[in-house]
Amino acid sequence: MRHRILLPDELGHHFSVRQAAAAGVGRGRASARDLDRPFRGVRSVTAAETPLDRVVALAPLLHRGQLIGGETAMRVWGYPHPGIWNVETAIFVVVTTGSARVRSRGVTGRRLAEGRAHPWRIGGIPVVDPAAALFMCAATMTDDHVVIALDAVLSTADNYPGLRQGRPPLTETDIEQRLQAWGRFPGSRRVRDALSRAREGVESPKETETRLLIVAGGLPEPVVQYEIHENGLLIARSDMAYPDLRISIEYEGDGHRTSRDQWRRDIQRQRDLEDLGWIVIRVTQLDLDDGRPLMDRIRRAMASRR
Repeated sequence: MRHRILLPDELGHHFSVRQAAAAGVGRGRASARDLDRPFRGVRSVTAAETPLDRVVALAPLLHRGQLIGGETAMRVWGYPHPGIWNVETAIFVVVTTGSARVRSRGVTGRRLAEGRAHPWRIGGIPVVDPAAALFMCAATMTDDHVVIALDAVLSTADNYPGLRQGRPPLTETDIEQRLQAWGRFPGSRRVRDALSRAREGVESPKETETRLLIVAGGLPEPVVQYEIHENGLLIARSDMAYPDLRISIEYEGDGHRTSRDQWRRDIQRQRDLEDLGWIVIRVTQLDLDDGRPLMDRIRRAMASRR
């Protein structure tokens, strides 16, 4: 039931009890049953429906030197992470030396040396930079998962699914410099090894998975996001390609299936490429679940060109 005393607009959807008091909200109103209590000392107009809602709700409690980090920061930035993220998942908070830890149910954290993380704000959430977020959870990820994450961190594509707009552009050189600055840390060797396998320009995690599957199958690594021109005109940009053999490999996500316009464009592009003598191999999640048929298909396509 809506409380008869309205809250000041400047408090927003989530606020701390201290912020409420500073805005002139009495203790009784801040304790009213119409407000959710996601964390001790925090009030929300409605209960969190998503894990990101919970992170936003925690933000009013965070002070100088306290930042969302690790896996949670990866999620806030929109970078792929293999774990499951739901409203029950603990929120990871890092604190710099000399700052107090956040002590609240559903929050876990660790100390981080001053200067290791560059602070950012995303929609009011204080968060570590992408490189620091990845470094902090690399030890719990597989080699391939780190490559997938690095591809996303290095991507400048606007259509990469889930990535936050306004994220800092990073290059391989940037990551190398941060690795040098951090020195040894849990997962540091994994990141260094993965960086040699990461590629700039990738537009989805599934593209990375497909590329890694192809290489693991003993085939040459395809070129990422290869532009195909004819008579000076751009005909298509292939997710992956073997240009010398005129073989294009396209990963088809659900968006290609559910969007009528995208589906029509995909068909027309395949026709255009085939008219130019290209072999187009379309990949789905089924191929990633069992890569053997895909490997055989690519090998047959290669053999037909020799």
